[in-house]
Amino acid sequence: IVRDEEHMIETLEQTDVFKISGDDPVLIDQYLRNAVEVDVDAIADRDTVFVAGIMEHIEEAGVHSGDSACTLPPYSLDQATIAEIRRQTAALARELNVVGLMNVQFAVQAGQIYVLEVNPRASRTVPFVAKAMGIPVAAIASRVMAGEALSSFKLKEEVPKHMSVKEAVMPFARFPGVDVVLGPEMKSTGEVMGIDITFERAFAKSQIAAGLTLPDKGTVFVSVRDDDKQAIISPARKLIEMGFKIVATGGTATLLIEQGLAITRINKVYEGRPHIVDAMKDGSIDLVFNTTEGAQALKDSLSIRRTALMQKIPYYTTIAGAAAAVQSISALRTATLEVAPLQSYVS
Repeated sequence: IVRDEEHMIETLEQTDVFKISGDDPVLIDQYLRNAVEVDVDAIADRDTVFVAGIMEHIEEAGVHSGDSACTLPPYSLDQATIAEIRRQTAALARELNVVGLMNVQFAVQAGQIYVLEVNPRASRTVPFVAKAMGIPVAAIASRVMAGEALSSFKLKEEVPKHMSVKEAVMPFARFPGVDVVLGPEMKSTGEVMGIDITFERAFAKSQIAAGLTLPDKGTVFVSVRDDDKQAIISPARKLIEMGFKIVATGGTATLLIEQGLAITRINKVYEGRPHIVDAMKDGSIDLVFNTTEGAQALKDSLSIRRTALMQKIPYYTTIAGAAAAVQSISALRTATLEVAPLQSYVS
């Protein structure tokens, strides 16, 4: 994955990776940025289409769907967009003559809906949809493929009253040398889910299930790329209102101070000690928000992410994940989480 033109040239010059000639072409592809990705699972026969679940990814498009947390039902998309996604899903199923399961991945950017891919098969999201909706999706699809009419199951497309959040489980603790930044290449090795009546509480449960315990006080380190600087202002303000202290580096600190927020500036690693990694190793940091872009910036901030992993400090490498974490911390401060059987939500 190349982040800019300089990184691309540097990568292509690695002759052990690429041999550039007429017989060895290099494909350069691009993914949508700052878009909301959506997964849809549906069951179809030649007469009927049933949309089993529409899931909104929390991390933006560009993060592999297997690594992104997602919610069912969508937590931020408007009803018109959801209705159009439902319509396009049914149209695709009919045009492709799907019999059985189908998964569609969409991206929504500035109100425009893009189709990323369509798979006429079961997806990794099917078990999540089945549990979240209380519908035996795979069993019904199998019977439809065997010849039963989908209409005979009398399924109704309903929006659940509860929120379900699927979170990816990463193997980074077993591979401490790797970079934990999420991108188009899938890195997760499993997934968990949390269910509650609100998105914030369901997200908090999913984080606990994935092994992350969100702090209710302490110090948060914030360092984000230029594209995320405006988006981090509101979460940072919310953290301060809840009594958290915030430390930040470089341009992030400058922006937040300009916004009137009480921020402590801290050195980047290459700026000299005491720096952020020292503070993390000293136990002074309780939560890390670090988004980055560009080859050099990734190299410069690698030690931050590795230290968070080794010190078992909760960390988020996307602005959407950071914002969701702040919402959950706020919700947890007002009420305790309750455990209830799955059947109490989906029966």
